[in-house]
Amino acid sequence: MEQKHINLALQGGGAHGAFSWGVLDRLLDEDWLTIDAISGASAGALNGAALKGGLSRSAGRAGRIAAQENLDHLWAQVGQRSDNRLVRWMYSVFPVPQGTERAAELFSPAAWLENLTRIFSPYDYGPFYVNPLAAVLRDLPYPDFSNDRGPQLFIAATNVRTGRIRVFTRAAATPDAVMASACLPNLFRAVEIRDPDTGHLEAFWDGGFTGNPAMFPLYDPRLPRDIVIVNINPLLRDGIPRTPAQIADRVNEVSFNASLMADLRAINFVKRLFAEDRLQNRAMKNPLIHMILDDELMTDLSARSKLMPAPGLLARMKLAGQVAADTFLNNHADALNRHDTVDLPALFAGSGIIG
Repeated sequence: MEQKHINLALQGGGAHGAFSWGVLDRLLDEDWLTIDAISGASAGALNGAALKGGLSRSAGRAGRIAAQENLDHLWAQVGQRSDNRLVRWMYSVFPVPQGTERAAELFSPAAWLENLTRIFSPYDYGPFYVNPLAAVLRDLPYPDFSNDRGPQLFIAATNVRTGRIRVFTRAAATPDAVMASACLPNLFRAVEIRDPDTGHLEAFWDGGFTGNPAMFPLYDPRLPRDIVIVNINPLLRDGIPRTPAQIADRVNEVSFNASLMADLRAINFVKRLFAEDRLQNRAMKNPLIHMILDDELMTDLSARSKLMPAPGLLARMKLAGQVAADTFLNNHADALNRHDTVDLPALFAGSGIIG
């Protein structure tokens, strides 16, 4: 296989981020595939940091093995931590039989712990508060992901004061930036980072609110055209949500896909302009879009499963990611660096203005 270059766009989604772990593990097996840049939010930022830390350690096969070790260690540590905030961030409630679904929604530990977040704030811990993700990132076998070696890393977070996205890269892509990107505000305190432009301390929440993940850093003309999106939140879900949990699940999915859908709509518009030859002599990039996903699995799980872990979930998600990546490579490896494998016009068919 000829050498191919890609960018990765990694969505967030708590425990569901283990799906991306499996995807990355499989992609790292291919020596012909070079990852030039990684953009991640929330769990995607954790995966991106682990991936970057390993790949920047050494060139070639040694760097790929280091990245796989980093990812394995990351998810092993996340799955073993006993801190109840991390447990709530991670926990999964597997699908239950239709007849007992409502009872499970009402009486499961997931529902009970979720209700606690409406009563208690992460600021109620007082001086005993520690973000559990700090130790997870510190204990990576290869913890340096704030360097200029290997692929570029872009970490998205949401500025609490302005509500706007902030992307951290190079030396600014620190453990604090990753913790900010994964900061669900009902579980973790806002992460404060000093803005180098203003000198002011700014507070940040989860990057998924404003960029899940951030696509615009990958439009840099020095980077490859190909953007491989690893989807965590299903784009399509048939049927009308009827129970409170089903409604909350779909609201969660739509909300955390909103920024990605806006980015893809803009890319689709640019592609139409290129097709109509209306961008001659313009410094604009025509990205090639690909997706690795398993909507059948993701629609089988609820959004609440991003917040609470059940035994075997991470292994199940990793295996599903490996299978999805293997299927993608078997079907689309030749298309990389040549053409899109996502039909954007079909994706947006039926949306827009009626009348």
